[in-house]
Amino acid sequence: MSVLVVSFILVVIDQISKYLVRSSMDLYDSITIIDNFFHLTYISNDGMAFGINFPGGIYFFTAASFILTIILILYLWSERNSNLLLRIALALIIAGAIGNFIDRLWFKEVADMFNFEFWGWHFYIFNVADSCVTVGMILYLIYSLILLPKQQKLNSAV
Repeated sequence: MSVLVVSFILVVIDQISKYLVRSSMDLYDSITIIDNFFHLTYISNDGMAFGINFPGGIYFFTAASFILTIILILYLWSERNSNLLLRIALALIIAGAIGNFIDRLWFKEVADMFNFEFWGWHFYIFNVADSCVTVGMILYLIYSLILLPKQQKLNSAV
């Protein structure tokens, strides 16, 4: 199975979850799922990660995410016969970038809804696309910092 199929499925899941939240909740509504731990809270974000924003930022982030997504797809293509972990990491990052790009393009903001609380501390509210980028980056770091050096060491020893 091509890793881009994984990207496609995750983009669909991301968009369905955002549609369900937008169509069934008002902005800033919150539904407790697990008391003192997990809430569905509908917020919108016209900036980038963690609400970082600046004037005209929506246009910059939309253009940047489009360009970076193209670069990532080209990178994935160049690594199409490479390590599976690397390809999955790139597919996850691509899925997250496309999911949030669609929101910025159509709505000029990104819908976020997953709100976790740990001992009274609230993490930033995020969505499926954000999760894809985060997990993809963690996998990419594992590949780059652990697996690739081991692979290079084995190749140079041969």
